[in-house]
Amino acid sequence: MTGPAPPTGAPRDVLIGERLGLSAILGVPQGAKGLVIFAHGSGSGRLSPRNNYVAARLREAGLATLLLDLLTPQEERDRRNVFDIALLAARLRIAVDWAAEQPETRDLRPCYFGASTGGGAVLRAAAADPRIAAVVSRGGRSDLAGADALARVRAPVLLIVGGLDEIVIDLNAGAYDAMRCERDLVIVPGAGHLFEEPGTLDQVVALAIEWFRRHVGDAR
Repeated sequence: MTGPAPPTGAPRDVLIGERLGLSAILGVPQGAKGLVIFAHGSGSGRLSPRNNYVAARLREAGLATLLLDLLTPQEERDRRNVFDIALLAARLRIAVDWAAEQPETRDLRPCYFGASTGGGAVLRAAAADPRIAAVVSRGGRSDLAGADALARVRAPVLLIVGGLDEIVIDLNAGAYDAMRCERDLVIVPGAGHLFEEPGTLDQVVALAIEWFRRHVGDAR
């Protein structure tokens, strides 16, 4: 006896890359126009509570989401891989290629949402991929993308940093200056690096929804 089928658009587990088999969670709400691909910070992955909360809110707003592990379990054992921005960016591009081949996502404009070190990875990946419609970074180490990559980003970029995260504010300000694309830097008052303070993550969600909708078309 089988249970009820999952509701249409409900998040489900998928594997990305024929050889790598990267674990991911894909959710595609009805009428979605954009696909937001997540890059997590060091020591985190597709099950990140904060990014899953953001993803759920994005889906409510009519945006598809793809949360994935950028490393295999074997690769995660080597901590150097966690900070290999070029490797992480290459995995993001594999995810975009994969989405372009799937019937339910191939017509969706791809976007990136990066957190912590993932912020550097999404910008490095966007610099080499003109398909990307928009990028949002939450408390991201945007500087890790490298000056050359930052100068080549063409997708509109929103950098969101907590007001208590002073070092990362400075690093994002430098990345902002290095970029030549449409961009904005928003500082959320009273927020730390992880945006754990009451209401701060909801501000990130609202900013991200507005940014993605503006650049992929209002999904609702």
